[in-house]
Amino acid sequence: MPLTLDTPRSHEIGDINELPVAAATQIFEGSAVGINSANGLARPLAAGDLFAGFADRNADNRLGAAAALRVRLREAGKIEVPIAGLAVTDIGKLVYASDSGTFGLTTAGNSLIGHVHRFVSGGVGIVKYAAQAIPAA
Repeated sequence: MPLTLDTPRSHEIGDINELPVAAATQIFEGSAVGINSANGLARPLAAGDLFAGFADRNADNRLGAAAALRVRLREAGKIEVPIAGLAVTDIGKLVYASDSGTFGLTTAGNSLIGHVHRFVSGGVGIVKYAAQAIPAA
């Protein structure tokens, strides 16, 4: 229905988000975080998950119920990570995650997280990342 009067809305500023964590789950600081499509809760990223960002701090919900706590994460930015087989000629290539700490240039059912922003050394690069709207197929 179209608005017929002023409607103030709340806005968020910046790239910080907090998402509810799955039961019996621990997410370590620095982990790539994924959304489990079965329940919509955050977990350490698994291949094919919707990428939600990188955990800004540890979230230990191993003894808690689903959504008993939230993980704080950064949804966008630049981060240094190991990237399997990265070469100086790979700047601009898409980067995928197959789990919370494994990154590469291969799609193969993995989760798109961003692109190579800068080559640091063999197998290490700076990735410009952003939470994705859809998981990689």
